[in-house]
Amino acid sequence: MTLLELAAAGALILIAVLLAWPVPILLSRAAWPAFAPGRALVLWQVIAVAGGFSMIGALWLVGLAVLPEAPMLAALPAVALAAYLLVHLAITVVQFERQRRRHLELLLLLSAPHPTQARTRVLDDAAPVAYCLPRGVGSVTVLSQGLLDELAPDELAAVIAHERAHVEQRHEVLLVAFKAWREALPWFPIAARAETEVAALVEMRADDSARRSLEHSGAASGEVLARAILRVAGPTGPAEHASSRRDRHRDRFLRLGRRPA
Repeated sequence: MTLLELAAAGALILIAVLLAWPVPILLSRAAWPAFAPGRALVLWQVIAVAGGFSMIGALWLVGLAVLPEAPMLAALPAVALAAYLLVHLAITVVQFERQRRRHLELLLLLSAPHPTQARTRVLDDAAPVAYCLPRGVGSVTVLSQGLLDELAPDELAAVIAHERAHVEQRHEVLLVAFKAWREALPWFPIAARAETEVAALVEMRADDSARRSLEHSGAASGEVLARAILRVAGPTGPAEHASSRRDRHRDRFLRLGRRPA
């Protein structure tokens, strides 16, 4: 192994270590992502992709150092890791699509079309519920009757704009990708942290879209959206504890210019 190859292997190992621990920790603790969630989402994607490639590249170069006379055999650990990650991604995507189809079938049986809102279904449920079911051009926004009864018209408009922003910006693609990363590396604490942070950031992105939509109508967007979040906001990330959910909702209120009551 030449000195240049040794230096490259060392650099890739260093990058992999930095992207696996200190960089994600610093990003998750930083204050600026709440003010620029789009940029933070891009950075999380760069960390995930660059981290994966650096781990694969480091394994390959280390393999060459150990088995310089057998390059095909030396590449096996790197190929195995790449295949492992891709298989988990494929499995997660297939599971997501299957769950989405089943959910839609049940939704069509248990809900009715909204009388005025296109691509919106209403569940006969007293609890305030709102979510989106992404299906490309056939995406559906789901609202409960309890939500319709509880929210004022401007608050309802904010909720619908928020949910449709998730669909238009294809947030489910990001969420599925980071879920696959976490499930592929369950022993890797940064994978779970990344999934939680990305889930929170897509909520902030949807908040921003809803706020802009309300601003076009001349409404007091931050206050209206904050009221709507207070009434209907649920968990912003997978497997979060109640205290973590409260922190997420508090952050969303703060960036909307209003503290929760």
